[in-house]
Amino acid sequence: MRGSTSSILDLKQRNSNLGNALRIALFRSMLRIRLVEERIVELYPESDMRCPTHLSLGQEAIAAGVCASLERSDYVISAHRSHAHYIAKGGSIFSMFAELYGKKTGCASGKGGSMHLIDLDVNFLGCVPIVGSTIPIGVGAAFGASLLERAPVTVIFFGDGAAETGVFHESLNFTSVHNLPILFVCENNLYSVNTPLGPRQPKTRTIADLAAGHAIEAHHADGQEVEAVYKLAANVIDRIRAGKGPALLELMTYRWTEHCGPNQDLHLGYRSKEEFDAWQARCPIRLHREMLEVASLLADNEEKKIKDELSTEIDQAVAFARSSPFPDRSELLHGIYAQ
Repeated sequence: MRGSTSSILDLKQRNSNLGNALRIALFRSMLRIRLVEERIVELYPESDMRCPTHLSLGQEAIAAGVCASLERSDYVISAHRSHAHYIAKGGSIFSMFAELYGKKTGCASGKGGSMHLIDLDVNFLGCVPIVGSTIPIGVGAAFGASLLERAPVTVIFFGDGAAETGVFHESLNFTSVHNLPILFVCENNLYSVNTPLGPRQPKTRTIADLAAGHAIEAHHADGQEVEAVYKLAANVIDRIRAGKGPALLELMTYRWTEHCGPNQDLHLGYRSKEEFDAWQARCPIRLHREMLEVASLLADNEEKKIKDELSTEIDQAVAFARSSPFPDRSELLHGIYAQ
């Protein structure tokens, strides 16, 4: 059931039959994620954001491509590297920035920070920093919905390190046995903190291979080309909606910044500049921009217009966050325990 990693085709060959509006929307979604996180990089050194942040710079195609096929009623759950998933699912960047600043208007009331984003209005069920921990939570949400005779697609995003936890296998087994409508999305960025795949996992198998052992459809593919991600995810999600069982996507990608924080980390020596440069040359936004330009869908002024609109929205979100109040001391235990 394992698929092959997508190849890099000629730009004209890769131009697809996707509608022009969708192709521009995918570009806009990735650019929105990129600009939000670049603003975080710019503002974080001011020390007003006191929470740890894990950025997805360089990984934007996966969140944008997968979430473009989801409906508002579908569930998404993420882990510590969650900004892109939250934004792509439709979460408010006003609430997100307010949460990073620890403000009452934040999506977790200013109590969770970057690793605890949540927005039930768009069915973004939340994220938890403990590696692998949100996988069973997502499975539980899908199982609970099935008991209520509802069947939203549940997408669970996680990194390659989570595949090394026992609960990953327990969750896949339970999902398979109960035929739950779940899409597991592994963003394999090759590193767990500063440790590459080699010392952690066998070289002769992929994470997608593990899903096959639980009788779950699995695909191992390139995560840098947003249209390829969209097509693969859309086909798989359609199958899930049709009741044909869960699936797993292992999408290969690469983070540009340090594991936790806004800085570069090549000086640490755990990855080479040559490797970094090779992946940065395959920037997902750059690849998609080239495709749109070949198709005459993105003139220079069009990209500038999109950037200006997004930058204005981000300016307003940051201003909103800075001007919002902190939670009152009396609210300390609100939301901690069930009523």
